[in-house]
Amino acid sequence: MRSVSPVPRPLLVAGAALVIVAGACGADGGSPSVAVPSTDATPARASATSSGPASPSPASEVDSLEPATDRPRPDLAEVRISLTPVADGLDDALFVTAANDSSGRLFVAQQGGIIRVVRDGTALREPFVDLSDRIAAGGERGLLGLAFPPGFGPQRPEVYVHYTDLDGDTTVAALTVAGDADRADPSSERIILTADQPYANHNGGWIGFDPDGMLLVALGDGGSGGDPQNRASDPGEPLGKMLRIDVLGAPEGVPYSVPADNPFVGQAGARPEILHYGLRNPFRSSIDVETGDLWIGDVGQNEWEEVDVARAGAVGLDFGWRRWEGSHCFDEEAGCHADGVTMPVSEYSHAEGCSVIGGVVYRGDAIPALRGGYLFADYCSGRLWAIDAGLDGPQEPTLLSETGRQLSSIGMDETGEVWLTDLGDGALLRLDPA
Repeated sequence: MRSVSPVPRPLLVAGAALVIVAGACGADGGSPSVAVPSTDATPARASATSSGPASPSPASEVDSLEPATDRPRPDLAEVRISLTPVADGLDDALFVTAANDSSGRLFVAQQGGIIRVVRDGTALREPFVDLSDRIAAGGERGLLGLAFPPGFGPQRPEVYVHYTDLDGDTTVAALTVAGDADRADPSSERIILTADQPYANHNGGWIGFDPDGMLLVALGDGGSGGDPQNRASDPGEPLGKMLRIDVLGAPEGVPYSVPADNPFVGQAGARPEILHYGLRNPFRSSIDVETGDLWIGDVGQNEWEEVDVARAGAVGLDFGWRRWEGSHCFDEEAGCHADGVTMPVSEYSHAEGCSVIGGVVYRGDAIPALRGGYLFADYCSGRLWAIDAGLDGPQEPTLLSETGRQLSSIGMDETGEVWLTDLGDGALLRLDPA
């Protein structure tokens, strides 16, 4: 998904100043590992230090695909799938996710600002929440992301949203669910952060919680074409980044604190919220529920769409934009040196599509041959692919289906089964064995 961009103001923290916490404590107070496995032919090895950001060490070549884990491998050649329409009438369905509260419900974010509850295959008539009065929708703008925190329920009754406000800028906010579990209160909105969007495209849009209970926020490079202000590589700029903030453990009255093991903490002129950088438009991402790996579908510019992965614990990875589009040189004046750049684990050309929709690692039981495979799609062509999520190094994707649909998200329910949204006809689809 793509579009066009003035100069952004700095990331704004709602309310009080941000706080850097001593130790990256999640909801349970645990501290994450910062070991970085090799993820591609030119891996960036990074670790957080008290004196500045992660710095890549010399790259080493990977001559063949190596297993990243000892988990069983998917057998993608044996996978046969179908897409079963379950609910329709979901106007401009843009994202599907679960609350993981044992309710079995799915939640569908509609671009215009309404979130719908799907229970037992039926979309409830009354919305979960209607935020349309504060959202600018259309093109690449709108209600773009939705996330439930770990432990969501009566003891932690907040849900988080990522949307484009009426000024065209990014807002991440929290809403409270009180009384009726199928309703969030729009008047309870608590702004977590905002960021200026200089153009109408490349807002990013995904949000989600990592295994340590930190909120990840994916922001695009600000738009236009070719990242004209080179924001994605600028550590002083929030755009073109994956941010990581602590919303669950922040002191009262402070919207978020910054985990002390974020890679740019303590570096002058750098945003301490940054986890990874060099992204163009990370519209759809996910966390593997078994490994904690972060998967990113980064929408390309002229010729290439890419899938990136940051293995659990990796910090400070540079995914290369605008010097690289996928594994191909984009900005020749920058030299396109591969040292220190984390290259895609998969890519495809614009002969096969035009806008990657990042998906999820399949962990369900309905399709055993697919278990451990990472699913992703293309919005324009409707193609649905998979790669082996447990392999390091670049992979050619396996085509699973020519769906003929305008797929806008790939999500997962509480059992590990996969659901998809179709922006074209508003359908919610279940991934089934053929």
